Amino acid sequence: MLANPLTLPCGATLPNRLGKSAMTEAMADREDRPTDAHGTLYNRWAEGGFGLLITGNVMIDPRFLERPGNVVAADETVLPALSDWAASVKSTDTRLFMQISHPGRQCPVLVNRAPIAPSAEKLRILGIFGTPRAMTEADITDTIARYAETARLAQKAGFDGVQLHAAHGYLLSQFLSPLTNHRTDAWGGTLENRARFLRQTLAATRAAVGPDFPIAVKLNSADFQKGGFTLADSTQVARWLQEDGIDLIEISGGTYEQMSFLEADTEDQRDSTRRREAFFLDYAREIRAAVSVPLMVTGGFRHRAAMEEALSKHGIDLIGLARPACTDPDCANRLLTGKADDIGIDESGLMLGRGPLGAHSKIKLVTLINAVSRVEYYVWQMMRMGRGDLPEQTARANALGYLLWYLTRSTRLALRRKPRNA
Repeated sequence: MLANPLTLPCGATLPNRLGKSAMTEAMADREDRPTDAHGTLYNRWAEGGFGLLITGNVMIDPRFLERPGNVVAADETVLPALSDWAASVKSTDTRLFMQISHPGRQCPVLVNRAPIAPSAEKLRILGIFGTPRAMTEADITDTIARYAETARLAQKAGFDGVQLHAAHGYLLSQFLSPLTNHRTDAWGGTLENRARFLRQTLAATRAAVGPDFPIAVKLNSADFQKGGFTLADSTQVARWLQEDGIDLIEISGGTYEQMSFLEADTEDQRDSTRRREAFFLDYAREIRAAVSVPLMVTGGFRHRAAMEEALSKHGIDLIGLARPACTDPDCANRLLTGKADDIGIDESGLMLGRGPLGAHSKIKLVTLINAVSRVEYYVWQMMRMGRGDLPEQTARANALGYLLWYLTRSTRLALRRKPRNA
């Protein structure tokens, strides 16, 4: 099953059922362009056997980044560097999709102290995010056009598709969630109104790239917060996306305040989750019952048998892997050839303590430090492979060390930026 090709509704074909899900690389140059390191890294993964590679956040607007070091694709000056990145996988059968994103309120103050969002709802984490300004109609129109323009640039540069990031609390996700969308106009209130921004973004993107170019969406199965975006909401949005002509939906979940997308991939999952293997699989099965569009599930897969079962018994079309690709870039080939039955590493060295101070600590600050440290460990691994080095197989630094590395590196990258005009 893993080696079977997958044909998307637009007619494009993926050579197998293993996808490398998006992870932020933070390796752009001082003008927010991709570098040779991006090409080296993605060629390594393509040679490793993945049928689909999805880039980390490529931002649509240089004023608003998920973090310093993001690539920005806002105008044609970036095309030469984008083309080099896209060309890095062309010697293989791998398809490369660009993940297109806007952080909304999840834009650090190092980048912009006054981000834009559906509503002026501040993200209160370590004081590193500013209070957002509620978007005007002009902001909304401009931002939708920017998504479409970035998709057009991706297509022109030679990427094989795009993914709209509507999960993890970024801007598209913020519009979907009643916790972050308090609007009373046509863009807020009912689910139909809250989904309007995503649907119009998809429509504008489709108009920019045409009917034969793959467009995917990364969608939260839920926010996992009281009063937030629910599984029922996600299922209905998936129905609308299918009506609107989406080619692939990747199922994930959580936000910066409830990091289910990170906890899904730890070794400290509860026993029932370990037996189920993929954290979001149960949610994806509910969505599968409502739509026929291809579904990708990412988070927690570590055993080939569980991956095969998800494909053969649960109606999933594509298995998403993220962290394993950073420590074992050949894991796809080993799974496809039957040389490996399981993948993954022990992340205990990345956590601030175990037990009550482990990944599921009730102390929010500890949980946050653990989450950031794990993200930064894998950023470091991607940087190593971008230099042509082998990844490290074990985590050798503690959580506080990686938190400090994130803060100092982000500050340095922010200070050296010379972004192009917005």
